[in-house]
Amino acid sequence: MDVVVWLRSLGLGQYEAAFRDNEIDDTILPNLTAEDLKDLGVGIVGHRRKILDAIAALRADTNAGSATSPGPAAVDASPRDTAERRQVTVMFSDLVGSTALSARMDPEDLRELISAYQKCVAETVGRFGGFVAKFMGDGVLIYFGYPQAHEDDAERAVRAALELVAAVSNLKTHAALQTRVGIATGLVVVGDLIGSGASQEQAIVGETPNLAARLQGVAEPNSVVIAESTRKLVGNLFELRDLGAQDLKGIAGPVRAWAALGQSSAEGRFEALHASGLTELVGREEELELLLRRWSKAKTREGQVVLLSGEAGIGKSRLTAALLERLAPEPHTRLRYFCSPQHTDSALYPIISQMERAAGFAHVDTARAKLDKLDSVLALSCTPPQDAALVTEMMSLPNDGRYPTLELAPQQRRQKTLDALTAQMEALSRSNPVLMIFEDVHWIDPTSLEVLGRTVDTLRTLGVLLIVTYRPEFTPPWIGRPHVAALTQPARGGRNRRAD
Repeated sequence: MDVVVWLRSLGLGQYEAAFRDNEIDDTILPNLTAEDLKDLGVGIVGHRRKILDAIAALRADTNAGSATSPGPAAVDASPRDTAERRQVTVMFSDLVGSTALSARMDPEDLRELISAYQKCVAETVGRFGGFVAKFMGDGVLIYFGYPQAHEDDAERAVRAALELVAAVSNLKTHAALQTRVGIATGLVVVGDLIGSGASQEQAIVGETPNLAARLQGVAEPNSVVIAESTRKLVGNLFELRDLGAQDLKGIAGPVRAWAALGQSSAEGRFEALHASGLTELVGREEELELLLRRWSKAKTREGQVVLLSGEAGIGKSRLTAALLERLAPEPHTRLRYFCSPQHTDSALYPIISQMERAAGFAHVDTARAKLDKLDSVLALSCTPPQDAALVTEMMSLPNDGRYPTLELAPQQRRQKTLDALTAQMEALSRSNPVLMIFEDVHWIDPTSLEVLGRTVDTLRTLGVLLIVTYRPEFTPPWIGRPHVAALTQPARGGRNRRAD
């Protein structure tokens, strides 16, 4: 069994070099442990779990007398060796100025530099579910949507590209590095495997890979350029600059292109992806009335929690959007938090993101400008200087002397930060009723889950309605409490299940 092919079949080809450098072959692979994987640089828990599960499948197959072939799970996870039509988002990343670097650098140093660049690309896109299809010297071809498809592949590709630009710029190498990225989405035919071992590549036939490569060619250093096809899928999730129609070699007719500058200030994914307007809410009147009744209780300082569960695409976000529309004329404070599948290990990610949106951070803001904006937001809850210092540190902003310096042990600092977040919510509820919405909690990080649990406990005597949306795989620990209502949205055509 070729270990490199096996890794690629799991979508974890970024670890090929580490396995190869440490001479991990098919005789060593079944005996690897979690500690071994950490030593190999597999730092992401989900990746270690995926590898260990696949190893367990190999062991089971070996015990069944099939030691010479990969286990069934490994075979099933591999890209199928048959042609099929798929919508794929293709990313092409290129190292800027590699020709000039090769002219002035020792070959060994250049090899080390390109290897560091390739590793950075593989690790970054891997965190977003990207599949490295091929390394081409200083260029890397990546697929989003193959071999594994996700509902948000275009979004994942743009987020990965923006993070990649920053990651490459921060690499500690013999020379400062820059990259440029092109992204396009389209229908392709995924064909048979070409080559074998480390040179194996899944052939994709269609205009999309060529378009991505050509868009990369018109990108400025450290920038990301996306095709119109990708822009339509990401809606208003990102701040974009229209580059107009581009004449690209090998592409028939002018192609409209956009430069992705960063995440937009859109309040939520649902609104950003439905920028043209919301469709009429049909068949959800009973759930909306439940939310409105709970809001009425919350306004009398009888804090309420509604747990809203359902499969993806069933209408959870549309229901919360309808509630926001109904409450728009009323004076209230709105706090919305969005969990992300790419940040399940990022402590307090939804809370930090909410504060960044509330403060109106822009990608061009200096640290001082961000601190000034954050001060304005914290003033709304009369946040004391000590708490402001903790919030600033939580958001990775420098303390320019406007806040006190706190000498705290790590655990004490963590505890006081969580206390500060709870105190801020309490202070806001004293001015106006507060509507809190925590979306996609099945992706929540452990620290944010602790904050959410504190909120559920604290708001019972506050003017707060907390709505928590999640998919069925998440089990909320608060069901059964007097101030908590659970509402399960059925598959289309089914009946709602409600627990008050």
